[in-house]
Amino acid sequence: MGINSININIPDDILKERKTVEFKGEFALEPKGNIQGRKITATFCGENKKLSSIAESIEKTGLKDGMTISFHHHFRAGDYIIRMVMKEIANLGIKNLNLCVSSLTSAHEFLIDYIKDGTVTGIETSGIREKLGEEISKGIMKKPVIIRSHGGRARAIEAGDTKIDVAFLGVPCSDDYGNANGIHGKSQCGSLGYAIIDSKYADKVVLITDTIIPYPNVPASISQQDVDYIVEVEEIGDPNGIASGATRFTKDPKELLIAKYASSVIEASGYLKDGFSIQAGTGGASLAVARFLKEKMEEKNIKASFGLGGISKQFVDLHEEGFIGTLFDVQGFDLKAVESIGKNNKHVEIDASLYANPHNKGCIANKLDIVILSALEVDKNFNVNVITGSDGYIRGASGGHSDTAAGAKLSMIVSPLVRGRIPTIVEKVNTVITPGESIDVIVTERGVAINDKLSKNKELKERLESNKNIPLLSIEELHEKALKITGTPEPIKYEDRVVGIVEYRDGSIIDVIHKVKED
Repeated sequence: MGINSININIPDDILKERKTVEFKGEFALEPKGNIQGRKITATFCGENKKLSSIAESIEKTGLKDGMTISFHHHFRAGDYIIRMVMKEIANLGIKNLNLCVSSLTSAHEFLIDYIKDGTVTGIETSGIREKLGEEISKGIMKKPVIIRSHGGRARAIEAGDTKIDVAFLGVPCSDDYGNANGIHGKSQCGSLGYAIIDSKYADKVVLITDTIIPYPNVPASISQQDVDYIVEVEEIGDPNGIASGATRFTKDPKELLIAKYASSVIEASGYLKDGFSIQAGTGGASLAVARFLKEKMEEKNIKASFGLGGISKQFVDLHEEGFIGTLFDVQGFDLKAVESIGKNNKHVEIDASLYANPHNKGCIANKLDIVILSALEVDKNFNVNVITGSDGYIRGASGGHSDTAAGAKLSMIVSPLVRGRIPTIVEKVNTVITPGESIDVIVTERGVAINDKLSKNKELKERLESNKNIPLLSIEELHEKALKITGTPEPIKYEDRVVGIVEYRDGSIIDVIHKVKED
């Protein structure tokens, strides 16, 4: 066993098979080797890239048993692409495939059948939800799934840890030579930030679209020089699932109180000054923080230099009102974000490597002042779980959580103290996605805890202690408050078998997910 820096045992056979080491700290692992390339493939003058069907594209790429195929999740719950491609692959009898997917959503439950029949035997992803996550947690797969952050996935692809044989990329529009973007067509999704990496490093790239635009289709998020084939289909996804029409403004008193405390912490921290930078999530409390911050920015007559990450209506509104100078967009979360990236020249599409790859020459996450993140669980060492539920089943996503927490000067978790009868602040989290050394502050409706185990937070603690609007408690006191409401939960019973491996963003192993023991 290798014991990592947060005291978790990582089985030696996993370290050996993965050819990596146990997690040793957020910036401990130095990159080695070279950026990996792909096979040289030429399209000669007069050759036609447009094919008649997905089945034809599979045959043309030479897809065989045991290869790795990739997909993105920009269509989220509205995605049709993975289902269409997997159906044709199964019809051709191809087996033992490894799926490298930026994230899996509720739209992908059907993969259970392809796992059972041996079509899919490996999965590398950021997130797995609902029934699919439950079945994987119960041990449906022989090999553990690999969980990576968005920045970690980009790093793994560039470094050659994951070699993509064929990328099947759904795009809202393309011309007949492979120039594609997410801002035109009938199934717009906005930024294609996760897909861009796949298009640059996969040996073969197939675009699947429901809108063909006359050449040249510009701007080109994905370039013709990276595309082998294009297939036109009737629909690539459900627009209602791809981008919802509106993002809710919370009226929940608990979320509003969390947001009020969080904005007070940000103001007291000293980072809320002209030219600051920020990323926020899409939860009710996170969006409400953005609302409160706008009021404080007006009072102070300051502006943010940039907003980062998945972009929502709230950030677009702040941008269009002049409160945020530039939006760096790796994924659009709603229709307002999709519309904005097509018309605002300082709303900029970025790929996942530029967003958060820790081993390039400078990702944008490194320039963040403030990040506001959510959590399923936080323990007394400030380790954060966003992947497994209170029942031990995989039902969440790593996303950019550990990436932005490591990069930002102020990394804040906003979360209710309890959810129903389940405590959020716990003795030990089920699964560590983000290590406590990356987290500065936890904000709940019952109090705020600062990670004073980090020497860098000495001044921050003094600032918060002097602010009477912030109910400062220790993490231990928050934990006690949670248990007074919920009682002490029964521990989850696990088997020895590992069903999931959690890679930290640098490729080291930060945790493993064990099979839940059945009653």
